[in-house]
Amino acid sequence: MGLLNKDTFICLDCETTGLDAKNDRIIEIAVIKFTFTETLEKFESLIDPECQISESSMAIHHISQDMVKGQPKILEVLPQISKMIDKHHVMGHGIRLDLNFLSESAKRCQFPSSFDSVPTIDTLRLARLYGESPTNSLEKLREHFNIEPEGAHRAMSDVIVNISVFKYLAQSFKTTEQLLERLKKPILLKTMPLGKYKGRPFNEISLEYLQWAAHADFDQDLLFSVRTELQKRKKGDRFFEATNPFSQL
Repeated sequence: MGLLNKDTFICLDCETTGLDAKNDRIIEIAVIKFTFTETLEKFESLIDPECQISESSMAIHHISQDMVKGQPKILEVLPQISKMIDKHHVMGHGIRLDLNFLSESAKRCQFPSSFDSVPTIDTLRLARLYGESPTNSLEKLREHFNIEPEGAHRAMSDVIVNISVFKYLAQSFKTTEQLLERLKKPILLKTMPLGKYKGRPFNEISLEYLQWAAHADFDQDLLFSVRTELQKRKKGDRFFEATNPFSQL
């Protein structure tokens, strides 16, 4: 690892039958090996999931049962994907979910892999750190950085957009080490990214909801942000007690 603009990275994206890596299946995958100045290798394929594609997932990616009929099964493409990744950092938007799908697929096929332990760079977390886009979806980040659209919500178009977004989000770092070091630490979010308080600043969220969220199964950034707000409120209460002569009456 060295200068960010000299290192080689992998960007990958999977389209799937749903969001459950154990029970859902991959129906399309796209991978690009790249540096900041050139594309080194590309791979994309539709995948026969050997199961039905739900209407709800079809509405997102528009990949129909007919399109995947006769396409390679996942075991046929795993060796090439594994070889492309090699020891490179894998970058993507919420990349851990894509890698979980690959890891679960490999286990089912008894294909030896290290998908669950490859080093990653998550552009969703980099976007939170950047903090200037109104929301951190890939599409909103594309609009924010005035990146040309790549057409339909499909694996390869998402990968191409994701690489462009990554280059913008990584501008404040000189080396890959610097970027990885910063991502080890939790990132303070500006607004709640999900649930009934979605889009609201943390100081507008009810105490009861924050107390529940502090022990929920959320990612490190969201937990850190919730707990930081709870600490602020505790300090605020103490400050109020210390300055209020009637607090002990």
